[in-house]
Amino acid sequence: MKKQQNDMIKENLNGISRREFVAKATLAGLAVAIGPAAWAENNKSKQINNMKTRKLGNLEVSEMGAGCMSIMANYGPPVSRAKGIEVIRNAYESGVNFFDTAEVYGPYTDELFVGEALAPFRNQVKIATKFGFDIEGGKGGLNSRPEHIKKVVEESLKRLKTDRIDLYYQHRVDPNVPIEDVAGAVKDLIQQGKVLHFGLSEAGAKTIRKAHAVQQVAAVQSEYSFMERSPEHNGVLAACEELGIGFVPWGPVGMGYLPGKLNAVTKFDQKLDLRSGFDRFTPENLAANWPLIDLLIQIAAKKNATPAQISLAWLQAQKPFIVPIPGTSSVQHLTENFGALNVQLTDADLAEMEAGFAKIKIHGGRMNAMQMKVVES
Repeated sequence: MKKQQNDMIKENLNGISRREFVAKATLAGLAVAIGPAAWAENNKSKQINNMKTRKLGNLEVSEMGAGCMSIMANYGPPVSRAKGIEVIRNAYESGVNFFDTAEVYGPYTDELFVGEALAPFRNQVKIATKFGFDIEGGKGGLNSRPEHIKKVVEESLKRLKTDRIDLYYQHRVDPNVPIEDVAGAVKDLIQQGKVLHFGLSEAGAKTIRKAHAVQQVAAVQSEYSFMERSPEHNGVLAACEELGIGFVPWGPVGMGYLPGKLNAVTKFDQKLDLRSGFDRFTPENLAANWPLIDLLIQIAAKKNATPAQISLAWLQAQKPFIVPIPGTSSVQHLTENFGALNVQLTDADLAEMEAGFAKIKIHGGRMNAMQMKVVES
């Protein structure tokens, strides 16, 4: 099984010829083919780095991060090596210093892309990755046993071309391993300098508190958007605020729905796009949820913005410890997302959005049955 995975990784990374790669890189304005130090030197003048920062516990990051999952997995086919690196480096040039990936994305290949793309300026960025799946077992189950965590962290470090992981999340809560044991294992890694901060993904409030008592939790990552409000009602946001933990929303633009470009006739690849199996993305529910898009369009028109930008601006207005990580494989969408930082929503705007949302029923669950089995209520 491991040999097959290694072969797959090599195939993904070597799927284009060197001549084709260099040509694409040149057209994209990248110097991927040259050494990391030379690339960093040549691009000093392009770095904007004018974003404000926010705190995830004691970890200071750019006020908006970059989710790297869609570069290699889950929302369609992976992009080329050159394109993936172009998107990641454009995010950095736009001021982002917080990048999110996971061993399971690909699997493995997303970490390889992130590691290569960020190598020229590793000391200027914060990298978050995740553990918790039994990838080598081939069954897709969970595995957060301490010995497993200490094994896979070494593999992630190699793929990311780094000597430390800034934020190490448990990807999903493992019901077979006490969270105290998980926190203890990460605490050991922090003491060794291999990990700097501990995070949890899709954990409930009780689990967050138990983990935090063993090892300070810097950040909790869960789905949260103008459309998906679970963290407001399940005690997670409240626990984060009480304990001084940052909150990192994944799916901040509704897994691609809130920009208003998906509708009842949109087709999702059943093999490559997870949304094809999510109830919220059936043709019926895509149509039924359109009043939410109408509301965002109404606000966007007042602000000379796009629905996606309004969605992201709304998230950042909720709490000062929230850092969204919109993901994209498109430089154009990347630029649009960061434009949200120029959108100022007034108290009146926010009140209007809440009043409108209160009149709308959201149709469809946020994940399929299999996904929800590994999400703690």
